[in-house]
Amino acid sequence: MPAPDTIQIFVPLKVRKKNGRPKILPPADYLPSEDQTQDPHILRAIGRAWAWRRRMEAGEFGTVRDLAIAVKLAERHVSRQLRLAYLAPDVLKRLVFGREVTAITVMHLTESAALPWGEQAKVVFDEAEKGGV
Repeated sequence: MPAPDTIQIFVPLKVRKKNGRPKILPPADYLPSEDQTQDPHILRAIGRAWAWRRRMEAGEFGTVRDLAIAVKLAERHVSRQLRLAYLAPDVLKRLVFGREVTAITVMHLTESAALPWGEQAKVVFDEAEKGGV
């Protein structure tokens, strides 16, 4: 019997929706290289939230409304984004320093910031793997 002309290769990838678009996620045991980084929108939002938090704690702004007016954004948006400054330390470490790539959106991340610290990592990382985004 002659050898087949084609071969099949199986790559264990997951496809999840991110911002309405499909995103291919690597296998759970895959370690990304140095050049692969977290979604820049998530990193930018976390950085902005921490900057706003520092400015408010320094007394530069008395309310979120004053901050929103100063940065020329809607008060609701600033209030929601400011929650990212209160993410659990282990979640921040995995997102910012570990650069773990997730299919989570900034909106979902801000919603999970309202949860107790012990539950945030489970929601942010485990739910993204299960497709609950």
